[in-house]
Amino acid sequence: MFNPPHPGEIIREFCVEPLKISITDLSMALGVSRKTFSALLNGRSGISPEMALRLSKVFGRTPEGWLRLQIQYDLWKTRQSIDIEGLKRIEAA
Repeated sequence: MFNPPHPGEIIREFCVEPLKISITDLSMALGVSRKTFSALLNGRSGISPEMALRLSKVFGRTPEGWLRLQIQYDLWKTRQSIDIEGLKRIEAA
């Protein structure tokens, strides 16, 4: 797996910048605080199921698509920090 960008980077590049709308206005459109939306855009928080529904309604794409971006990012980050080489599959008897 490659190094996927944080979902906030994708939202900034493909949703925020093309619209040329302020973070404040977009946070209002999403029904969240500016602080909440800013944390997502700056990689300090992730996409929750609730946020996925909000993003889907405001920007398009399915909620599952938004959550998939977050899962890919989280899984990649976790793979960088955990060693599972010593684990073995349990086989049925």
